[in-house]
Amino acid sequence: MKVMRLSGLMRKEVYEILRDPSSIAIAFVLPLVLLLIFGYGVSLDARHISMAEVVDHPTQLTASFLAELQRSPWFRPSIYPDQASAEQALLHGRADAILWLRSDFTRLSYSSGSAPIHLTVNGVDANQARIIENYVNGTWRLWLQQEAARQGTHLATPVVADTRVWFNPALRSRDYLIPGLIAIIMTLIGALLTALVVAREWERGTMEGIMVTPVGKTEILLGKLVPYFVMGMGGMMMSTAMAVFLFDVPLRGSLLVLFGTGALFLLTALGMGLVISVLARSQFVAAMVAIVTTFLPAFILSGFLFDIRSMPQVIQVLTHIVAARYFVTVLQSTFLAGDIWPVILRNGLGMAILCMFFLGIALLRFRKRLD
Repeated sequence: MKVMRLSGLMRKEVYEILRDPSSIAIAFVLPLVLLLIFGYGVSLDARHISMAEVVDHPTQLTASFLAELQRSPWFRPSIYPDQASAEQALLHGRADAILWLRSDFTRLSYSSGSAPIHLTVNGVDANQARIIENYVNGTWRLWLQQEAARQGTHLATPVVADTRVWFNPALRSRDYLIPGLIAIIMTLIGALLTALVVAREWERGTMEGIMVTPVGKTEILLGKLVPYFVMGMGGMMMSTAMAVFLFDVPLRGSLLVLFGTGALFLLTALGMGLVISVLARSQFVAAMVAIVTTFLPAFILSGFLFDIRSMPQVIQVLTHIVAARYFVTVLQSTFLAGDIWPVILRNGLGMAILCMFFLGIALLRFRKRLD
């Protein structure tokens, strides 16, 4: 390997990047668009829940409880005259849940000290149904405590939970999703950058000109890898800045750890792209293979949206060959918890093994031949 030849190949790639803005779009525009779409469009928080309220016998006590629901930021309550009309609203999608206070609500509250509330929830979305149930239970307990304090009595509770939420005390799903989204974006742009540019050279016939030169295959691969590695790190810097300054995600770890593990993961993603470019010499085929083999597994099997521990055992084993699994864990730990070295080192080792594997496969499979 000669430095002059390698620098010449890198210079050629820089000129190609400047001539063809599609690579710049993949490295910078694509992360910007995906972060804006997912950051503002994807949320696991349930807000503005349409709550149909039915009160058989309105009293001061029922009005007090409904006022507590009205003050909650989670609910958007609407009064219905009877249970039948509320059920029709639930069937037609105008309501997400029905809260029914029966005619004996006030009497039972004063006589026995407790009265049941009837909650009917649309269970099509099981996750949202559980969230609505928890929100109503929390509002109910809060109202009971306030009502007991107003009457000067003590609310008898067998167990009082003293809850502490670590790492994400605001319970914002955005703080959890945005770091994982950076890993998904880096997977996509890393694989697309190298897969498409090499396939484009095969389509345009410029790869034949490189083949007849005295450069070695290691120099060719490094000449492709280094410029797009720099672009990918630029895209990661932009994504991190958007996460911190636009979406207000806390960054409790060090930037050195963040970008060190990010560089390792980007090399892994670029290595996957090089493997795809060796096998696919068409830009369309390379793009489809990159999306199917890198983006979709990273999106589904990395723990970004779906908890890996809730997956079947066989799928849990398969997740170990998905590089994004390790980087998602590192990102969420670095952003929300800080530099937890057992987590960083364990997952960094997994990324290093996959990085060496994909770069080794690309080096072994690449041939300076046209067949």
